[in-house]
Amino acid sequence: MINQYWLLDRNITFLNHGSFGACPIPVLEAQTIFREQLEREPLRFLLREFEPLLDNARNQLAAFIGAADEDLAFVPNATTGVNAVLRSLCFSPGDELLTTNQEYNACRNTLNFVAERTGAKVIVAEVPFPIESSDQIIEAIIKCVSPQTKLALLDHVVSQTGLIFPIKQLVGELANRGVDVLVDGAHAPGMVALNLDEIGAAYYTGNCHKWLCAPKGAGFLYVRRDKQDAIRPTTISHGANSPRADKSRFQLEFDWMGTVDPSPYLCVPVAIDFMGSLLSGGWPELRAKNHALALAGRKILADKLDLPLPCPDEMVGSMAVVPLADSQSDVVAQGGIPPLQEALWETFKIEVPVIPWPDASKQLVRISAQLYNTLPQYQYLAKALVELTRIGVGSSRNET
Repeated sequence: MINQYWLLDRNITFLNHGSFGACPIPVLEAQTIFREQLEREPLRFLLREFEPLLDNARNQLAAFIGAADEDLAFVPNATTGVNAVLRSLCFSPGDELLTTNQEYNACRNTLNFVAERTGAKVIVAEVPFPIESSDQIIEAIIKCVSPQTKLALLDHVVSQTGLIFPIKQLVGELANRGVDVLVDGAHAPGMVALNLDEIGAAYYTGNCHKWLCAPKGAGFLYVRRDKQDAIRPTTISHGANSPRADKSRFQLEFDWMGTVDPSPYLCVPVAIDFMGSLLSGGWPELRAKNHALALAGRKILADKLDLPLPCPDEMVGSMAVVPLADSQSDVVAQGGIPPLQEALWETFKIEVPVIPWPDASKQLVRISAQLYNTLPQYQYLAKALVELTRIGVGSSRNET
């Protein structure tokens, strides 16, 4: 069985691969080998062996996501990549930074931070959800562009709603208006087929620990060649004044920001190869299978809860969202976890996110679909949701 490759607790119905991923055992075993190699002789590993290993990992990742290896650097996660770009660029009072109401909170906070420090203004395009077509996304964003727009920060796959944005079209439309795009592609690698060179964004950052199933702490930042001189890592270190001429300043700075455990980066090729070996059709079949499972899972939920589907099938990847009926008052999260999500865990041992969005009176249930998931798990979730909503968990009826 496929699930034998994961350490996931068999007593838990785990439907939340999207939040932090789940690393397969063979990839974890490879990580252990790298860590032991490091600890047996730290100097030899970090001074002599590490750079060729990192370059190899970068080369294989570049081939997988359709980019030149010269344009890639490893970072711990997509949020770090967003920070590196936004905190490197220069903005002035009156400049406009465009994003959407569906941008991931951590990255939106970075945008707000930069705007507050520079006097720039954040402009928020209101992308509807539920939604009928991707044209509505393009229309909502483009109508917010002005002569003052200097940069757009856009999701490729939205964390809250699971929507796949038409990112190639958006990059092209914005480029025609003189606006660079920073793509927050946290969920995209491994979920959708990627070709970053074809997308053409100035900046693209993604995670490898989610749908690629690499160890946690592995992400990447792509910076188009003509933009690299301006982009610096969040930690300035030895690369800033390195005399080496065999690599770009971009990679010299990002490749060494201080002593860390580099094994997550080095395991990226292992994860790509392992996940691609699980089905005879490789990665294309894996993506298609997860997509079909996500659609089937959301239909089970929608049918059981008597709710309409919130978006077309083609706007869904390996995550799908069902908006629950509105609560009569704000759904208060205890300790940061919404009551309904906590009840699903406490009562049914189901791990699935319940997301208050776009405000605290509304809730989205977001399911993930990875090879280890099955249709009966979504049926079990649907039954649990019916039971909990019937007794008012997460609504005004159980609040005091």
